[in-house]
Amino acid sequence: MSFTELNLSPSILKAIAGCGYAEPTPIQARAIPLVLSGRDLVASAQTGTGKTAAFVLPALQRLTAPPAERGRGPRVLVLTPTRELATQVTDAVRTYGKFMRVRSGAILGGMPYREQLRLISQPVDMIVATPGRLLDHLERGRLSLARLELLVLDEADRMLDMGFIEDVEKIAAATPKTRQTLLFSATLDARVQKLASGILQEPEHVRISPQQVTHDLIDQRLMVVDDLGHKNRLLRHLLAENTLKRAIIFSATKRDADDLARVLNEQGHAAAALHGDMSQGARNRTIADMRRGKVRLLVATDVAARGLDVTGISHVINYDLPRFAEDYVHRIGRTGRAGASGIAISFVSSRELSYLDRIERYTKQTLAQHVVPGLEPNYMLQRLSNTPKGRIPAGGKRANAPGGWGARRQERRDGNGTPGKRTGGFGKKPSSGSWTSRSAS
Repeated sequence: MSFTELNLSPSILKAIAGCGYAEPTPIQARAIPLVLSGRDLVASAQTGTGKTAAFVLPALQRLTAPPAERGRGPRVLVLTPTRELATQVTDAVRTYGKFMRVRSGAILGGMPYREQLRLISQPVDMIVATPGRLLDHLERGRLSLARLELLVLDEADRMLDMGFIEDVEKIAAATPKTRQTLLFSATLDARVQKLASGILQEPEHVRISPQQVTHDLIDQRLMVVDDLGHKNRLLRHLLAENTLKRAIIFSATKRDADDLARVLNEQGHAAAALHGDMSQGARNRTIADMRRGKVRLLVATDVAARGLDVTGISHVINYDLPRFAEDYVHRIGRTGRAGASGIAISFVSSRELSYLDRIERYTKQTLAQHVVPGLEPNYMLQRLSNTPKGRIPAGGKRANAPGGWGARRQERRDGNGTPGKRTGGFGKKPSSGSWTSRSAS
């Protein structure tokens, strides 16, 4: 099947051709015709299968027709759990709608109100939003959803994980019952099914089988860290290895990505940050600099794990473990590409055991622990899957307590037979408010 068989408008097809795409992915080929027919849809597909275009393309097609009602507020609303995902959707709207006159924008938490108020004060075609900030505007009477034609819930399972279910239900209740609703989720567990049954009307179901989540050409390693100082010393050791040619270091937050990139530059490394708060132009320049070899170390949030294609990445370092197992797979997939081998190293503290457990259950493998001589951890992790649920071993404490559940003390001794000491951090003394003084997790 080709995109021309999907009955999309010439302006959308022109944009698709400009991206170099000729055939839709399986999720696009199955979902787009159903959406164009006006049916509600529940779709299960992993990130990286092209699901964003599976709802953005038919949404843009709907916008080629005149609005059913005049007034303020959006015709299409896309809800995403995170700002990074909202940025990804916004970029897709801009890319595929470049030859259309589409008024669109984002309503995100942590962003200035002025621009958002300007957006919602007049007719708008499409809004991409996180639930909390959108509900804030809705409850204050600043936003009307009375003329909404299409509601899209992207990454519905994540929205449930992050506690957005009540917000989503309130938003849906403020929309016309005649709306069309699409729900996309990596998993379709009982919680997602319950949400769908309360919001969608007689939906069609599309399920794309998950791709193989193991990476045969990637050497996956686990390094246990005691605290932030220990983590930073391990990072310095890794960056000094001759085998590390070009690396992506994943951080949990945008602020930490900026701070860590700054410190790495101060240490003489060619490093740069990449995250969702950067403009698209700045992100494109950073990626281009890495492709040209001007940047050796890219310190990124998960926004970089989606669609980033840079050859020659020898290492991926998970400075912070991802909260979602699917993100782990996409992070490490930035190395070991095009037949080349790669190394993925994940730092883990006793506070991140639940994240590690999700990753190992999702990938159906146990990450091999590696120890650097001279930088051995004081605590050897005991995986949650080895401990009966709801029980604490006799004499033990909880996972985030030193020497407690999930962590078994392993005293390391120096040459004189006395307990070894750790001194120093990643080249800077910890200072209040800096990334070098936050908790290891």
